[in-house]
Amino acid sequence: MNNETIGSRDMGRYLNARVRDIAPSGIRKFFDLVSGNKDIITLGVGEPDFSTPWHVREACVYSLERGQTRYTSNAGMPELREAIAEYLDRSFQIQYDPGKEMIVTVGGSEAIDLALRALVEPGDEILIPEPCYISYSPIVSIGGGVPVGIETFAKDGFKLTAESLQKAITPNSKVLILCYPSNPTGGIMTREDWLPIAKIIEENDLIVISDEIYAELTYDQKHVSFASLPGMKDRTILVSGFSKAFAMTGWRMGYVCAHEELTQAMLKIHQYTVMCAPVMGQVAALEALKHGLDEKDRMVESYNMRRRLVVKGFRDIGLDCHEPQGAFYAFPSIQSTGLTSEEFATRLLYEAKVAAVPGNVFGQGGEGFLRCSYATSVQQLTEAIERMGELVTKIRQER
Repeated sequence: MNNETIGSRDMGRYLNARVRDIAPSGIRKFFDLVSGNKDIITLGVGEPDFSTPWHVREACVYSLERGQTRYTSNAGMPELREAIAEYLDRSFQIQYDPGKEMIVTVGGSEAIDLALRALVEPGDEILIPEPCYISYSPIVSIGGGVPVGIETFAKDGFKLTAESLQKAITPNSKVLILCYPSNPTGGIMTREDWLPIAKIIEENDLIVISDEIYAELTYDQKHVSFASLPGMKDRTILVSGFSKAFAMTGWRMGYVCAHEELTQAMLKIHQYTVMCAPVMGQVAALEALKHGLDEKDRMVESYNMRRRLVVKGFRDIGLDCHEPQGAFYAFPSIQSTGLTSEEFATRLLYEAKVAAVPGNVFGQGGEGFLRCSYATSVQQLTEAIERMGELVTKIRQER
C-alpha cells in the first residue's frame, strides 16, 4: 500500500496547463509588499477614494430590512436593466433592448470573461492595444485563444491607430478588445479616431469587446462609445459598470450589452456559473443611476483637479508625462532615469515609500513608464510627488 499523501506529490500535474503557465498579477506583487505598512503612500490602487454615496448605501440597507435577499432573473432585475438602457441612450446615444440585449454581471470583470468565453475558440487571435488592463491576455489564454498585443505610443496619446491595427490582423484574427478611456494610460479616442478603426473592423469581419468602465471619467472631451458608430452596434459587445464612476468597486456591479444572439450565449455561461448578480447590489446600482449622477459629476471635478496637479508635478521634477484625458491614472515616463520600470518602482517603494505600478506589467509600450493613480488625497499626491522628485534627483546624481 502506498502511504504517500497526495499533498506530498507534484500537484502541478493536475492543473490545467493554461492556468498553471499564467504569471501572477504584476500589480499584486507590488501591493502585497505594501500591505500593512502605513508609512507608504499608495498610488497604485485602481479605485476611487470616495465612499459610495450614502443614499446608495441606504437603498441597499433598506432592501435587506425588507428581506429582499432572493435570486433575481438571471439577466438581472428588469427595472435595473431598463434604467441602464435609458442611461446609455441618454448619455451615449446607444439603444439596447433591456429584455434581450443586456445582462447585469458581477462587475465588469465577469462581463469581460463572459464575452471572451462566448467568442474564443482555440487558436483564435484576439487583438489587444497595449499598454492595457492586465486581465485581458490571461483570460484569452485560459480560453485557448492567442493574445496579440498592438503597441500604442505616448506621442499619439496612446491611441490605437488604423495603421497599427491593420498590420496586426491575420486570417486568424477574430476579436479586438478596446479599453478607452484607458487603464493605465488615461488615453481616449474621439469620434474622428474611431471612424478609420470601424472601417477596418467591418472590412475584416471582426467582433469588438469595448470595455467602457471609465466612460464617465473624461475631462476635456465627452466619451464616444464605439458601439454608437454607424454599423458598429451589432459588432460590439459593450462592457461597463458602476465601480469607477459611482465609487462602487467593492459592490461588484457591472453589465454587458450586445446583439441578442451574443447576449444569449453569454447568458448561458452566466446562468451556469454565478446564477445572477447579488440583489442588494442591484438595488444599490439602480439607486445610483436614478439619483447619483450629480455626485458622480462632483467626483469627476475632483479627479480633474488632481489630474492637473499630478501632471504638472511630474513635469516639474523632470519626468515627461502625457496628459491623461480620461480615467484616473497618470502614466509618467521614467526613461530619463536610465532605470527599467521595475527597477524604478522597486526603488520608489523601498527608498521613497511610494507605491506605484511598473508600466511593463501592462504589456507592449509600458516599459519605461509608471502607472500612478490620482484617486487619492491632494495631500498624499503632493507628498508622493515630492518624494519621487527626491528619488529622481538622487538617481541622476548617481549616474
